[in-house]
Amino acid sequence: MEDDYVDPVFFNTSNDSSQGHEGFLEFRKFFLPSVYLVVFVCGLLGNSLVLTVYISYQKLKSLTDVFLINLPLADLVFVCTLPFWAYASIHEWVFGKVMCKTLLGIYTLNFYTSMLILTCITMDRFVAVVRATKAYKQQARRMAWGKAMCLLIWVVSLLVSLPQIIYGNVHDFDKLVCGYQNEEISAVVLAAQMTLGFFLPLLAMMVCYSVIIKTLLHARGFRKHKSLKIIFLVVAVFLLTQTPFNLVRLIRSTNWEYSTMTSFHYAVLITEAVAYLRACLNPVLYAFVGLKFRRNFWKLMRDIGCLPYLGVSGPWKSSEEASKTCSASHNVEATSMFQL
Repeated sequence: MEDDYVDPVFFNTSNDSSQGHEGFLEFRKFFLPSVYLVVFVCGLLGNSLVLTVYISYQKLKSLTDVFLINLPLADLVFVCTLPFWAYASIHEWVFGKVMCKTLLGIYTLNFYTSMLILTCITMDRFVAVVRATKAYKQQARRMAWGKAMCLLIWVVSLLVSLPQIIYGNVHDFDKLVCGYQNEEISAVVLAAQMTLGFFLPLLAMMVCYSVIIKTLLHARGFRKHKSLKIIFLVVAVFLLTQTPFNLVRLIRSTNWEYSTMTSFHYAVLITEAVAYLRACLNPVLYAFVGLKFRRNFWKLMRDIGCLPYLGVSGPWKSSEEASKTCSASHNVEATSMFQL
């Protein structure tokens, strides 16, 4: 979150006009809170809905369910920190030093957790599709390993978040800001963020999904093309939301002269906002595309009496019938990701 707070005095070293600097500060003052609140509302609703469906109906029956319940949990805690940053962007940090360290730690913890869980979901899909028979026979062992992996992810995320907690502090510039200002270990922190938060998930997606696509192309199943579309959608959304922000961070860390340009700060600000959209899109990409989840979602809507207000008579029945049809063939289910 230290990227969200820029010392206005810093712009005195820029080659751009002071009017441009002031325009950027005004833009950031209104742009950041708007993005934070949109991501907060959408992420809160989407991830809460996913958690409700999984807790109430799906009961963690598979390894995929274990990962998918940890993902919205991490995203949910992440988005709950955004209203504090939105208020601080408009005014200043008024929540104290302890709250500053706590929210920086929570933000970073759940950022790492989300990305590492995405990596595990990718690898789980690889095993489920490419080695379907072996995965089916070792379901109990995979469940145990999956739960242990989730615990390990939270522990590792906490450990790599410690620098943010230890060195996070409230700084007095033109206004009080909460951020991370220790330059001595900033390179190490950036390397950890880039590795665990971008390159590791990207490498897992590229390798695993390449093999999965090859497997599906040789498979016989009426859902093969839908599975391929889902794969391309997952990879495309990850690349479009995460690559720009991580690219400008790399440029800033290796070329200091770019950091003195107001236009470059616009790029950092906008790409960071785009990167935050993952917290809103994850529920759609990793839950709503599944037949089983959609069936349970319509059951939830039916049980709370929302179907008449939505003008829907019984789509949950058709989803259930489609799911039963899909599970009629073991070969189709083994080589299809659509059920995931």
